[in-house]
Amino acid sequence: MRYGDKDKDRVKEQAGGDTVIFLQNWRRQVRRYRIYRISLCAALFLSFAALAGYGYYLVDSSIPSVIHVRADEEESFHLRVPAKGELISVGAQGESNIPKGAVTIDLSEPVTLKTGSTDNYAMEVKLFGFLPFKQVGIRVIEDQELIPVGVPVGIYMESDGVLVVGVGSFQGQDGQSHSPAKHILQSGDYVLRLNGEAISDKESFIRGIEECSGDPQIVTVERRGEEIDLQVKPVRDSNGAYKIGVWVRDSTQGVGTMTYIDSEGNFGALGHGINDVDTSTLMEMYDGTLYRTEIISIQKGASGNPGEMTGMIVYSDENILGDITYNGTEGIFGCCNQKALQLTENQPLPIGLKQEIVKGDAQILCAVEGKPKYYDIKITGIHLDHDNINRGIELTVTDPELLKITGGIVQGMSGAPIIQNGKFVGAVTHVLVQDSTRGYGIFIENMLEH
Repeated sequence: MRYGDKDKDRVKEQAGGDTVIFLQNWRRQVRRYRIYRISLCAALFLSFAALAGYGYYLVDSSIPSVIHVRADEEESFHLRVPAKGELISVGAQGESNIPKGAVTIDLSEPVTLKTGSTDNYAMEVKLFGFLPFKQVGIRVIEDQELIPVGVPVGIYMESDGVLVVGVGSFQGQDGQSHSPAKHILQSGDYVLRLNGEAISDKESFIRGIEECSGDPQIVTVERRGEEIDLQVKPVRDSNGAYKIGVWVRDSTQGVGTMTYIDSEGNFGALGHGINDVDTSTLMEMYDGTLYRTEIISIQKGASGNPGEMTGMIVYSDENILGDITYNGTEGIFGCCNQKALQLTENQPLPIGLKQEIVKGDAQILCAVEGKPKYYDIKITGIHLDHDNINRGIELTVTDPELLKITGGIVQGMSGAPIIQNGKFVGAVTHVLVQDSTRGYGIFIENMLEH
């Protein structure tokens, strides 16, 4: 059978259409393949970057920025990282096994150092022996013993200046809402002076504003370490008193645990600083006092609820245990009186440096049953160079008796001493909100650095 001209044209047209459709489908497939290939490459790149970042974090947290060693003693540590360190002496040379000049050590192997009493070193760490990575200081310290206390104490602190905890509004005499300090003062500001006059408490600050006669006021504040002068114009409220619309605080109080007392009668407590509850700002302390306290109730910790020890503090002279002289990231510190020294009968223990801590069994000392007692825990993680020094130690409470009483770690136990292998290695600082059996601690050497 022969096709006519029209049939031939129809066949050609159909064939041409099929070719066009084929080419369109092929182009779509090519585009899909390109998109797939680009997506795969991007996913591989991101995975590699995430893996490299995590590896960097692990190596970085395994190499402390500072390594403490005891004077005139052999100290060993094993960082287990693929790196080499170049030691350079920056202090006098004593009885040391480290030659003068630059010395290279392999940080993937155990390292033993013996330094003199006045030695200090800087160590340039290089990954794989050639990639510059980190500067590490090796500081020599005198060996010492501390008395572990583990007793709850009452804390009262007055701030250096008046802390602004919030800025709000009020109704003026005109019936309108006013907020004179808005966009001028900020939560977390410390008010130091009003019109050049020093401010020591919130009463004097409030009184100074009320007696201003409506004139603009120069408020000198400390903000993120810098002193600045701000001008605020007070407005009369509905009762006729001049206000600027801020909430302020000049003191704080609470319950924590005393960690240690040293041979000179100085104490350390909490293992973390005291922050304002509203602003989370570390309080700049003017004065502080430590008081004897009695625990009257314990709310057990549970998932989502860390629990709490509630103490009764009587602010009287006979209950004073000492003066607080410093509030910092590492805890609160000061000087004890004789009453504080009578809180514990424990004998002094040698300190354990962070490179000596191992994962496994340990104990904490706390007084949840009236008197300080040791309870079993396990150290589950050791972060030699954690970004947050208050979380260098990870721990889990395993003692059945403590779990029965508190459910694990509760608020008020911050500062409880951590003991391992007969050495004082740290203090409890935080609890995991979702699991009250787990928490964190600070290395004792960090507390002693304040």
